Amino acid sequence: MPLRPLRRVPLALALLVGGLTAGVRAAATAPAGGGETAHFWYRLAPKDGPHIDTQRGSQAFGLGDGKILFSEDNGRTWPYAADFADTAQVNFSCILQNGNVVFATPHRIYVATHRLRSVRELTVKDRDGRDFRPPPPRNPANAGWYFYSLDGVNTFDVRGREMLIWGNYANVRTEPVSANLYYSFDGGETVKIAYTFGQNPKHQYPGADPSTWLGAADNPVLCRHIHSVSYHPAENAFYACTGDNNRGHGKPECHWLRGTYDARADRWDWRVVVSSESKSRFKSGGINVADGQIYWVADANGEKLPDEKYDRGIFRCAPADLPFPERHVKLYDAPYELAVMTVDGDVLLAPEYGPANPCLAGFLISTDKGRTWGVYDLKEFGDRSGVRVNRRNSEGWFRVDLRAKWLDRAEVLFIKPKPAS
Repeated sequence: MPLRPLRRVPLALALLVGGLTAGVRAAATAPAGGGETAHFWYRLAPKDGPHIDTQRGSQAFGLGDGKILFSEDNGRTWPYAADFADTAQVNFSCILQNGNVVFATPHRIYVATHRLRSVRELTVKDRDGRDFRPPPPRNPANAGWYFYSLDGVNTFDVRGREMLIWGNYANVRTEPVSANLYYSFDGGETVKIAYTFGQNPKHQYPGADPSTWLGAADNPVLCRHIHSVSYHPAENAFYACTGDNNRGHGKPECHWLRGTYDARADRWDWRVVVSSESKSRFKSGGINVADGQIYWVADANGEKLPDEKYDRGIFRCAPADLPFPERHVKLYDAPYELAVMTVDGDVLLAPEYGPANPCLAGFLISTDKGRTWGVYDLKEFGDRSGVRVNRRNSEGWFRVDLRAKWLDRAEVLFIKPKPAS
């Protein structure tokens, strides 16, 4: 994809590109075109502005018509822009502590530095330091997703240094790809693979010779895709969970992994903590760590006996107790599977998983660390599923990526919790 010369655009031009008005400016504190529940205020991002793909503090990264944009005032103004032809294909982005933005299309990944003054494509390095280049898609209109993440929190303070880490949610309605965990420990200047799952025979190109299969030939651990990755600072360890189902190849696809990183050697050690069928709470998502406890949501579904109940809910436990369900605390007894959750302070925000839930645009929220819950369906937005929930910005708003039919980019929703009573 060609990159044209980059420049900082004048403020007036940025306002024109973003389509911002004084009314939109006021929406950051008084919801316009939104509403409220007993637990939160909510509003959509302005329709005439850029698609706000991620946020951090007062910064936001936006996608316009052939341009990427950067804001330092929570999207009120967009004074920085660069030409980028494939904005419609961007499906991952993250603002790092140093202000760099790592973003990706289905098969390619980039870093933008110095408020978008420079944009360059990155070549991912594999576990052995070799170039990892996703093979060209056979059908570009249906390219597999090498870099898309369900999580909206992808950066963590690792012993005083920031790490970007995530796994790709893929192999759903697209061409096949390998399932990988990626990381950057140098402010987004390089991206490397932390772990590659094995060669899943159910997620390969039809008729492909096994010698060309996607995935790590030396890894017996198979999955379809990654649901979530998070970091436990007290343990200095990472936790990841995968999906998805029982596919007749004789191996489970639902795993929890624990990984440790040796920064001096730039080496990872990943171990499987537990593997499970898809009907259990160990088919999980939305991993968060708070107060030394691991929090997650259960995405349990798949085959079960007629009189068997799915093992669903929102849970927490100590890390050592993770393999033992009897030691888990169920914070919410969810009737349907969940896939995403972000914990920020005392607030737990979990969008409902639209394809499996009778609600249209559902949200679960707790403002007291899971002791009490509110359940809401924002029907006015239609059939939507929330993913990539960023932590609250400097004005207290979560950013939620609303998806139609689970995968298709739709609107951006902002949610601001009300103070706990």
